[in-house]
Amino acid sequence: MENSHQYTQTVRYLGITVLSILALQSCMVVVHEFTHSTMAYLLGEMKSPLGIVWGNPIMMTGWDEGVNYTRIFAEGNDWHAAAIGFSPLVMHSIVTGICLFLMNRGRLRGKWAYHIAFWLAVVNLMELVAYIYMRAFADYGDVGRFNQGLHLSPWWVFLLGGAFLTWLIWLLFRYGLPRLQNFFAADNPICAWSMLILTSFTIFLWGSGIRVMAYVDGMQSLFGVAGIFIFIATLVLFRVKA
Repeated sequence: MENSHQYTQTVRYLGITVLSILALQSCMVVVHEFTHSTMAYLLGEMKSPLGIVWGNPIMMTGWDEGVNYTRIFAEGNDWHAAAIGFSPLVMHSIVTGICLFLMNRGRLRGKWAYHIAFWLAVVNLMELVAYIYMRAFADYGDVGRFNQGLHLSPWWVFLLGGAFLTWLIWLLFRYGLPRLQNFFAADNPICAWSMLILTSFTIFLWGSGIRVMAYVDGMQSLFGVAGIFIFIATLVLFRVKA
């Protein structure tokens, strides 16, 4: 394939993919907050699941589930707070698992169906990395409330959740990404490399590492810096072979 055609194909696919990521991310941010509020409603801690605070769906700032955790803890309903805080991470895990199953079992024949499933998995993995890899030791936020509500050491989430998350990420890079490259970047190493870079950047930096470095205070922000090294490691481990 001539270089000019390779570049054209790469730019076209990357443009479509960036728009796909932003759209899917916006949807999942909304679903994330509604998962909190719906669980709170089911447990009798909110009058309506519609009471979330809307924010910026692109930068992921200003969002809040509208749950009064202070009151819930004060009333001694610690496990309610834990369930409400952790419920979106269960949701993200389920969505990722379904996407990986469909992709790796050959259930998605059309390349655009595969495209949506792949990047939906990426967006959900991004959220899991942000919370489990990078904010498991935070005293606040979804994992912090889970740990506080169940009186657990953060090491349980970091080690057990991290092991499960690492397995999901390995499945995506080892099996899911090569199939995506075969669909959209056959005989085009430039496009294949671009897919790898964008996948890793989205998971480990865009919605996780950069966000943690920018918005999390103290030593916890160093977990965001780790995203840079993980990003580089994935490019080496799953590099496109000539």
